[in-house]
Amino acid sequence: MPSTDLQPSARVTSQQVKSGAAAWLGWMFDGLDMHIYTLVALPFVAELLRVSPSAPEASTKASLIQAAFLFGWAMGGAVFGRIGDVLGRSRTLSLTILTYAAFTGLSFFAHTWWHLLIFRFLAALGIGGEWAVGASLLSETWPSRWRPWLAAILQSAVNIGVLFACLAGWLLSAAPYRTLFLVGILPALLTLWIRRAVPEPEVWASAHDHAHGRKPRLRDLFGPELRRTTFLVVAVCSLGLTAHWAMLFWHSAHLRTLARDEGWSKERIDALANHALYLLNAGAVVGNFLAGWLARYIGYRRAIGGIFGVYFVLMMFTYGVVRDAEAIVFWLPFLGLVQGAFALFTMCLPPLFPTLLRTTGAGFCYNVGRTFAAIGTVTFGLFAKIGSGSGAICDHRLALFYSAFLFLPAALVSWFWLPEAGPIPIAETVVVTPPLAVPEP
Repeated sequence: MPSTDLQPSARVTSQQVKSGAAAWLGWMFDGLDMHIYTLVALPFVAELLRVSPSAPEASTKASLIQAAFLFGWAMGGAVFGRIGDVLGRSRTLSLTILTYAAFTGLSFFAHTWWHLLIFRFLAALGIGGEWAVGASLLSETWPSRWRPWLAAILQSAVNIGVLFACLAGWLLSAAPYRTLFLVGILPALLTLWIRRAVPEPEVWASAHDHAHGRKPRLRDLFGPELRRTTFLVVAVCSLGLTAHWAMLFWHSAHLRTLARDEGWSKERIDALANHALYLLNAGAVVGNFLAGWLARYIGYRRAIGGIFGVYFVLMMFTYGVVRDAEAIVFWLPFLGLVQGAFALFTMCLPPLFPTLLRTTGAGFCYNVGRTFAAIGTVTFGLFAKIGSGSGAICDHRLALFYSAFLFLPAALVSWFWLPEAGPIPIAETVVVTPPLAVPEP
């Protein structure tokens, strides 16, 4: 039978629906557990340290915790990516979700800043692994013509998860900051359904059966056939994610500082932080679909490169000059739009690697980028420190401004040199009945 990537079917099988639902829900809870911390990072860490939220010590420790989270994300992508290639996509997806749910919930019990650092690191292992496994699961069960829209839908799950985190923050605004982490336990319930309902992709099962125990190794990513692709993908991910995560982490601290300097109450500042995340993620949901539409016409690599270029320009408009809190908020939906570039990584990266190196390759490259993002979060945070000793203050606008320049080389490498994702043969001939009829996209 010919590949459905060449002759796409108008029917969606129940296997595809289940794999899509599992990946979407996993990513939604990713977004929830990922951004619970960013909502309360500065005030909660200051509470643990028993200092003012404006103290440089609180800012430094909060960024170290976020760096540990990003390091854990990187390590989880490599570790669970390898497990996903050996053990299977569905089984590993359940393990990753259990990991991040358990350790996000345990963050409630943190009583020092380094307790929180350890719990966030361990939670990030699962979040990083879930990205690689979920992306490979979908790329192996859906034909290529659907993938730009799947990328948008999947990335939108993260944004919706962030919105749920904001909702939880609003509902629990009167409770202690640590209470918010208990919401992160909810994803554990999802694993019960995944293990029962979601089968392994036939592409992986076939490759696994024909390997006869001879599995590709991590070092094969640096062999003659894959070395160039590996280094280019690592470069784009490292540059783009460092700039992006500096923005995601420091924009809230910047808004809080501006509002506090303007004499806002604690309740009004917390509401501002929640409102900012709503605007950012509402824009990102729209941006995911715009990015998918753009990729259909000019390809993944040029779409990613072009959007990164626009991301840089918008960061200059937003943080290149001193603005008050309300002026910053105006630009956040536009900054959300350009975050659609990261939706394209979901379907762009896995096809660049062979089947039994797919989650390993995508997870390794994307999450090495997280390692650089972790270093960048701390480094650019140091740029924000003005003065020394007890009189030092933090101007997070500088961290946001300087980090944005990394989008420029990321855009150039992606546009000119990143390989274009090709199709993965998908055996849709084995249909799990009843199929669902859908219109041609």
